[in-house]
Amino acid sequence: MTPDELLDRVDDSFCLDFLSQMVRHKSYSESEGELELARWMDVRMRELGLDSELQDVPGGRANAIGRLKGAGGGGKSLLFNGHLDTNPATEGWTVDPWGGVVDGEFIYGIGVSNMKAGDAAYFCAVKTLVDAGVKLKGDVVLTYVVGELQGGIGTVAAIEQGVKADCFINSEPTDLQALTMHAGSLIWTIELTGKTRHLSKRGEAVDALAAASELVPLINNATFSGVQSEAHRKVNLGHVGVVQAALGCELYEWRPPQVADFARLRGSCRYAPGQTEESVLADMREMLDALEARHPGLKAQLIPEKQVGRPTMAPFEVDPEAPIVKAVNAAYEKVRGEPQPTGVFAPPAYFGTDAAHFYQRLGMEGIVCGPGGKYNTMPDERVEIREYLDMVRIYLLAILSVCEVAV
Repeated sequence: MTPDELLDRVDDSFCLDFLSQMVRHKSYSESEGELELARWMDVRMRELGLDSELQDVPGGRANAIGRLKGAGGGGKSLLFNGHLDTNPATEGWTVDPWGGVVDGEFIYGIGVSNMKAGDAAYFCAVKTLVDAGVKLKGDVVLTYVVGELQGGIGTVAAIEQGVKADCFINSEPTDLQALTMHAGSLIWTIELTGKTRHLSKRGEAVDALAAASELVPLINNATFSGVQSEAHRKVNLGHVGVVQAALGCELYEWRPPQVADFARLRGSCRYAPGQTEESVLADMREMLDALEARHPGLKAQLIPEKQVGRPTMAPFEVDPEAPIVKAVNAAYEKVRGEPQPTGVFAPPAYFGTDAAHFYQRLGMEGIVCGPGGKYNTMPDERVEIREYLDMVRIYLLAILSVCEVAV
């Protein structure tokens, strides 16, 4: 059966219905619904004839891991990775967040973009091949993980339990672009301690609020040391999200005639492959040392945020000339009739994904490419129907390219 014939066999109605069913599972992160969706995916993969298991994840959670065994003979194995847990629904929705509503242009639902459309797309691609009786040389591994919103604990658990392949596709939403690099993420707190005086003696004070005000644009415009290329520079980003200043570390606000002697800032930094948390923190420490020098008497403390039991979202990178990238590029061009945008794109280049764990822990080559993104994590979250269905076909062709058809 030719690739064109297989593309014609994709059942668009089934694909939409399957995604709608996934959306109807309220799979908030760390909830019973998350576990129920993992169980549901395990059953669906078994029904398809895949070897499937529910894999333990710390905290009473579970991944659903399926494998379509290849016949051997030279094909490479391809792993698909996506998370089942979602953010909560916010105010402002005009459709049922768990209705799986489909209209003429979109499919709606909380988590449909981040990232159930990607999850469903690779299931439907494999189902098309199985239903057509296609036998592959290499294995296809489907990983439906939990805990991506807790730093990727589900994917880390899968890796620790032996899940791997020759290459991977992570289906986080990129609007079908081929993302070849994304940043690592670091969260921190900075505490600035000065000296208070009444405003009448302000010249004797060390103003923590003034120092904080000076520091914010420095961090927000920072590029960290060790940048290897202009592409790597693109994913360097500092951001201050919280600033508090008042009297004492309790931040008493009822005495505004006094100079603030304490300020607390919280924020995040994004950094590229080749840079590390340690190098970013060292750069920030230099920034704070210079701030102390400009404000004699100021004390600045930098506190990186570490959460017990949660891995850090590290940076990810793949060579744009890598075989897995070229396979997805070729599939995209066949389906859409134009070259696939490939490289480093905002905003997905600033997101953390589980791709980093396969890259950092196993050295696997992979790519981040999935449907959705434009309407991600917002009221009436949605994915364009055509984009989702194109993704099914792109994944199908990528499987054929990487795993190869067994004669």
